[in-house]
Amino acid sequence: MFQFFVEPGQITGQEAIITGSDVNHIKNALRMRAGEQVRISDNEGKDFLCEITEFGKGQVRLRILEACQGTELPVRITLFQALPKGDKMEWVIQKSIELGVHEIVPVAMQNCVVKLDAKRAEAKRARWQAIAESAAKQSKRSIIPKIGAIRSFWEAMEDAKSLDALLFPYEQERGMAHTREVFQKLRKEGTIGIFIGPEGGFSSQEVEAAKEEALKGRMEIISLGNRILRTETAASAALAMLIYNLED
Repeated sequence: MFQFFVEPGQITGQEAIITGSDVNHIKNALRMRAGEQVRISDNEGKDFLCEITEFGKGQVRLRILEACQGTELPVRITLFQALPKGDKMEWVIQKSIELGVHEIVPVAMQNCVVKLDAKRAEAKRARWQAIAESAAKQSKRSIIPKIGAIRSFWEAMEDAKSLDALLFPYEQERGMAHTREVFQKLRKEGTIGIFIGPEGGFSSQEVEAAKEEALKGRMEIISLGNRILRTETAASAALAMLIYNLED
């Protein structure tokens, strides 16, 4: 079943209206007709099963049949992802959103190969946000996760201080027993931040900063296993482990 997002104001009583680019997609690409069913979300966590009743000018009218069970994780996870080479960021966004991440913050770390000026960075972010919306529809998310502006590592570390728990997967950290202990202690509510390093790994300064936060009890340095994971694999591995421990 196809999923679409609407604004809360587009839902009134037992009716809803789809507008914008989705209208053309529904009518001309999907060739849907009155009587067919779709799923909609208001991007605030409410989901509904609907039936198409009418195609108007620039809109599709729906009748709400019933509320649907939400698909969001009990915690809000922010992924602080180091900028990878090529189109790997698109893959990270797709898979992370399928796995339930709430927000993705691209981070320019010291060992990142990619360097973006302000104009290119904003163009990339706009494209990444479009990919996020597509992935949210495909995976039946109740919200469209936000792709934040590119931050430096130090800016990201400062931003992360507002979160309830912080995880720092590090390739030289050993011992999945500790990782299991950390995950089992995480509360099934609140917010979690995960830092994923670039192809060249975290710099020594970044690792030291993480260790300082760990000593203060504000961050956990964990292992994702004995094998070295690519940056685009590490995010999915960490999120999958979190889902196993946090989702009922």
